[in-house]
Amino acid sequence: MAPRRAASSVPEGYKENLSKGKMLRFEDSLPQLPVPSLEETGRRYLKSVHAVVSEAEYERTKNAVEAFIRPGGQGEPLQKRLLARAADPKIKNWLAEWWNQAAYLGYRDPVIPYVSYFYSYRDDRERRNPAKRAAAITTAALEFKAQVDDGSLEPEYLRKEPQAMSSYQYMFNCCRIPAEGADFPRKYAAAENQHIVVVRKNQFFKVPFVVDGQQLNVSELEKQFERIYEIAQPAPPVGVLTVADRDHWTAARKKLVAADAANELALQDIESAGFVICLDDAKPVTLEERAQQYWHGDGSNRWFDKPLQFIVNDNGTAGFMGEHSMMDGTPTHRLNDHVNNLIFNKKIDLSPKSVRSQLADPKPINFKLNDESNEAIDFAAQYHRKQIASHELVVQAYQGYGKGLIKKFKCSPDAFVQMTIQLAYFKMYGKNRPTYESASTRKYAEGRTETTRSVSDESVAFCRAHQDHTTPREEVVKLFRAALAQHTKYTQEASAGHGVDRHLFGLKKLLQPGEKLPEIYQDPAFAYSSSWYLSTSQLSSEYFNGYGWSQVIDDGFGIAYMINENSLNFNIVCKRLGAQRMSHYLSEAATELRDLLMPDLVAQPEKPKL
Repeated sequence: MAPRRAASSVPEGYKENLSKGKMLRFEDSLPQLPVPSLEETGRRYLKSVHAVVSEAEYERTKNAVEAFIRPGGQGEPLQKRLLARAADPKIKNWLAEWWNQAAYLGYRDPVIPYVSYFYSYRDDRERRNPAKRAAAITTAALEFKAQVDDGSLEPEYLRKEPQAMSSYQYMFNCCRIPAEGADFPRKYAAAENQHIVVVRKNQFFKVPFVVDGQQLNVSELEKQFERIYEIAQPAPPVGVLTVADRDHWTAARKKLVAADAANELALQDIESAGFVICLDDAKPVTLEERAQQYWHGDGSNRWFDKPLQFIVNDNGTAGFMGEHSMMDGTPTHRLNDHVNNLIFNKKIDLSPKSVRSQLADPKPINFKLNDESNEAIDFAAQYHRKQIASHELVVQAYQGYGKGLIKKFKCSPDAFVQMTIQLAYFKMYGKNRPTYESASTRKYAEGRTETTRSVSDESVAFCRAHQDHTTPREEVVKLFRAALAQHTKYTQEASAGHGVDRHLFGLKKLLQPGEKLPEIYQDPAFAYSSSWYLSTSQLSSEYFNGYGWSQVIDDGFGIAYMINENSLNFNIVCKRLGAQRMSHYLSEAATELRDLLMPDLVAQPEKPKL
């Protein structure tokens, strides 16, 4: 998690604009996302491809790249157009609009399972009662919301550099709206929409969190949740429409609005809410049960287009579901980490308070459904069940060690776990295949992510050597550390806007009608090397016991991981490829890497005690 500064000192090279508020004060001086040179991208791309294709395939790719990057070659006019776009004063980030459309808003498959992500919270032993747990989470979330709304939240920093905070505007009082061709975000004024939405048994309720100019205290919120538990009646699962493919939901939303004028008001109440609290009638216990509940549940009792959904189960377990289109995981990670930090470390007053007698009951949000809308709901529910049935999810909660020991090995924790994943995949398949890891580019204006290509010649050499029992341990260690160094180097370059995937994407976007598609894009290695057989990402918190999302191709795995002080956590999702077996190999790989490096650690002289 990117740290925040206690003091408001101005980092070198940045200017403050306090008229924008504390949170956005550096936005105007954030550097722009760079455009790498063709030569640089060509060189880096070839190195990444070499690790995953045969020598004959590599020769073909090399010829295509050389034709693309040479002076007067196929890439030169595209590069000039991209540089012109990057220099356009009206465009803050040459990639942002394109990427938001291509990767998220224009993507028509269901957000669950393919886009959204979840966090699973540690248990709160003081709040086993779900109404009490929901009230604490809501109170803490409202404290964070107040800082975002008034702009007083301190920006995030990474290596002392301010990070882009513009995506925070899409966190509260916002909703993704389905539309033909591409969805769009709709933002509502916070001051005019001082309510949250609570859903129980598929029935939605509008709960104002400010009454007579005063915010509801934790006991008043608890009373509101208790009333919802008492009065909620099973309702048709209108929310399941938001988990259908986007074209079905677009058409169904139009029919919903046309069916009755009340439906448009109901939609507006939900879409304008600060956030959603889902009170589920489930009692998950195991990590897999929790992960499945927060990731998808039964597809109902949700509004998956909302950026923020906090989920509380009947046994007091809780978690979070995030919609991905306008925000990456780092802002919601900060929100959720903050919420739990306030609660677990008693940094917010959650003691019982007096409850105002004049508070009204929560107001049901009622939809008027006709046969056409009911059919759309039934279709969406069946489609969702079929989607989820084709997937499997396994959690590997590895307790052998964590970040503490990895640092004693003098290794980057993230690179270490990436090589653990590579080794596990090699054990399972006898080869390495293209792997995606998310790298943040939020140091740039409107920055989001770039791809770290985790497979390198160095990582492949390490995996092969490790699995060859004739290779001396010292040689395996040497190859392992070379693989770590290469991974760290690529990650740093990607975070600095010098990966290959977004640059090649941008160049291709600038092809004009009638222009021939350059050979680099027709080369089979282009599609293969960006087919993510492993889609991976790390977000870590001592307050979470799970975090995850789906694979991105049918033949691949989605592996979300957390690196905590004394444990590792892997959430493994795939389409019936053997998630349990992958979990086994991850555990085996983690243990073998510890055993590989431990002799060198043990051999180090002890530091004298002072």
